[in-house]
Amino acid sequence: MFWRVLWKLLRASRGRLAVALVALAGGAAVCSALINLQFDAERKLTREFRTLGANVIVSPPRGAASGEAEAALLDEPVMKQISAIRTPQVLAAAPYLYVVARVPTEDGEQSVIVAGTWLDEARRMSSWWKVDGQWVETRSDLARCLVGSNAAQRLGLTAGSQLELRSADRSAVLTVAGVASAGGTEDNQVFVNLPVAQQLAGLPGRVGLVQLSVAGSPARIEAFTKWLAAVLPGLEVRPLRQLAQAEGYLLGRIRLLIFLTVVLILALTALCVLATMAALAMERRRDVGLMKALGGSMSRVVRLFLSEAGSLGVLGGLIGYAVGIALSRWIGRSVFGVAISPRWEVLPLMVALTVGVALVGAAPLRLLGRVRPAAILREE
Repeated sequence: MFWRVLWKLLRASRGRLAVALVALAGGAAVCSALINLQFDAERKLTREFRTLGANVIVSPPRGAASGEAEAALLDEPVMKQISAIRTPQVLAAAPYLYVVARVPTEDGEQSVIVAGTWLDEARRMSSWWKVDGQWVETRSDLARCLVGSNAAQRLGLTAGSQLELRSADRSAVLTVAGVASAGGTEDNQVFVNLPVAQQLAGLPGRVGLVQLSVAGSPARIEAFTKWLAAVLPGLEVRPLRQLAQAEGYLLGRIRLLIFLTVVLILALTALCVLATMAALAMERRRDVGLMKALGGSMSRVVRLFLSEAGSLGVLGGLIGYAVGIALSRWIGRSVFGVAISPRWEVLPLMVALTVGVALVGAAPLRLLGRVRPAAILREE
């Protein structure tokens, strides 16, 4: 009998209940999209930040820099240690050795900074570089190099040009595979595979530092840095705090913005449901008076109306979640350039929120408890 009466109530007031359902579903759709973005934003933003380059540096101790030049360098086997303990959290790891070389030109010689590294790992670390020409794909390619856009313009180089590098009595003749543009100091450098820089510097088996691109939140990166420092005693392991702090600041701002927006939307949805239910309570005074006159208890009547509001909440939450998934995907493509993955844990959370909002909005139905059957039957 309870469910039959509930169904009759839903059908009899379908006009006003439809308004409440639209409000609940609309609020749930936006909240579902935002909460889905919240759960997925950290992973997407972390991926975007990782394209900016390294965020962890392994270098010799600071005291070594004041000693002999070779004391301020690392042995190349350090990379073997890092490779041996490399976890999925490490997206890329590349050693670097910097050399100041001379380039013969028609007007004499010009100095240029040569960065020796593993160019295949460097590409994973900075995938946003623009290259006019080809990238040097393998570490064994010692005959080609990449030239920064500013250095290429200053030296008059293009893809396919020959470049001679000199350092002391050592030299190397390379072919420019491509002209790279990164928008930073890299545009003034020449990039070669590590053995070429070691040969120019006369430092076989030595590297200046190791750069790592580590995935995760700022807290996870900090924890990984401490763990790596314990694994590599005697070396300095430090995060690039400026990048990590910028990432943490942006993620914190996004979380706060999403939280405040969701609270505001839920409050507005509750007010809309509240207005609808207040009008519905006035319409149902006669029904409630008749129920009480026939011996129905007020607790049973209130339970009936709360079940009605709860049903609207469940239905609004389900509809809103489905629409919210489509909305979050659209936002993901517009903001991040990729689709936001649907998070199924949002579904029970969204249903629980909309049921709560519907029950809060049903507060005016408590006024029906004051209805006096005698007054209703006398049509007062």
